[in-house]
Amino acid sequence: MKNKYIPTSICLYMNYFVHGMGAIILAQNMDYLANQLNTDSAGIAYVISGLGIGRLIVLFVMGALSDKFGRKPFVFLGGLFYIGFLLGILISPNLEVAFIFAVLGGIANSTLDAGTYPALMESFPKATGTASILTKAAIAGGQFVLPIVMTMIIASKAYYGWSFLFCVAILALNALAVLKMPFPNHKQPAAEEIADESIEKDTKPLPKLKQKANFWIEGICFIIIGYTSTATFYLVSIWLPKFSESVAMMSPSASAQTISYYAIGTLTSVILTSILVKSWIRPVYVVFVYPCLSAIMLFVLFLFPSPMLCMAGGFILGFTAAGGVLQLALTTMSEFYPEGKGKVLGIFFTSSSLATFSIPVITGIISKTSIANIILLDAFIAVLGSVLALVIIARYHKIFEIPNRKLS
Repeated sequence: MKNKYIPTSICLYMNYFVHGMGAIILAQNMDYLANQLNTDSAGIAYVISGLGIGRLIVLFVMGALSDKFGRKPFVFLGGLFYIGFLLGILISPNLEVAFIFAVLGGIANSTLDAGTYPALMESFPKATGTASILTKAAIAGGQFVLPIVMTMIIASKAYYGWSFLFCVAILALNALAVLKMPFPNHKQPAAEEIADESIEKDTKPLPKLKQKANFWIEGICFIIIGYTSTATFYLVSIWLPKFSESVAMMSPSASAQTISYYAIGTLTSVILTSILVKSWIRPVYVVFVYPCLSAIMLFVLFLFPSPMLCMAGGFILGFTAAGGVLQLALTTMSEFYPEGKGKVLGIFFTSSSLATFSIPVITGIISKTSIANIILLDAFIAVLGSVLALVIIARYHKIFEIPNRKLS
């Protein structure tokens, strides 16, 4: 029989489609918001940092509450919080008020995560990996659509707030739909409810630990990679349009489109990388290769800024920086520490949240003197991630017994 939670999952993915737009909407409207709030690009970057703070302060609490009270209330609340964030930004009279609403946006993100990821895993217990990674595809879809909306707004000289209201309308309708949708019982396994769902077959033999992992070597490396992998793609999503406009001399509408190319690259990577790591390549190698490619592209952008390179760079950086390095690093870290996956996830995403808070602050300061140097900073962050990944690869071969890969 058909899985009765498919309509529910569509609502869950729709929230993440809007989240994809919400993650870049402040950066896409940077000039308009700077005028509204009587500030500059650095001030808007400060507001964006509030998203990271909001996500960080409720990261652990929301997950525990979701386990206790169920998934639906947190999916619904997350949508309402997001609406509050979007409308609040539009009515903010100054930087301080906008920052408070940005914190609410970060809280919305963590609230959605707390309800959505467990709900998807419980709805599709035989395909949890696929169900979870599709959220990344939904985010990429939103990041592709918003720049197109912005281009239409710019071309028609319409009110920039329509981009916010577009998101609000989707979230409001989706929140009403969520209230009517069935959710699995979060206190019992749902596997027996889905007898006909296709089973994901793991074609790769798993490595076995020969010795205990050393937290002070690979553990610290993973924590820092949680920061660098997030910082690399987050910085691009905020500053690539501004770099394209002010350094590569693109028009405002054309520079906004670089994030559409970024989203296409992300979506392409999610599909291709998920296939590669399923049957061909171990995630630990992707965690090294992708940041290397990101660093090369960022150095090229810094040295030879041009409209064509900005478009190509958007796609390549979407593919290499935002296409799953963060998730694959977490997967690899869980291999090193199989007995404490919950604690590992908490530590890793705390580091990731610190990046979403600190990167806008740091780059906002740099933007006062040079937008180009922001891209250079990102290149060095990607290099650091690559070096740390090399350490992890060396440790991986030392402490694991790695069986031959079966290809399919």
